[in-house]
Amino acid sequence: MPNIAERKDHPLSMRLPEADIAMIDRAASLRGRSRTDFVRDAAVREAENVLMQAMPIRMSAEGFSDFMDALAQPGRPVREMVEVIQRPAPWETEGSGN
Repeated sequence: MPNIAERKDHPLSMRLPEADIAMIDRAASLRGRSRTDFVRDAAVREAENVLMQAMPIRMSAEGFSDFMDALAQPGRPVREMVEVIQRPAPWETEGSGN
């Protein structure tokens, strides 16, 4: 008797307005993805976001104390961020077409 592999994928069916399908198809096409891949990735990403927001952060009392001490310290500039902020905007540079 041949071994029959158990299917690991589970179907999910949705009814969507035509306008939604058109927008999803256009976005998927821009990303070079199929509709199924695009919708699956978006749904999984949003599910992860929701679960991460609902998940409590656990740490030891010592870890929490260290965390609070770090927050109480004055902020320090991040060199790369300072450089980006100091750059002129594209519309402020020569040759930008203005």
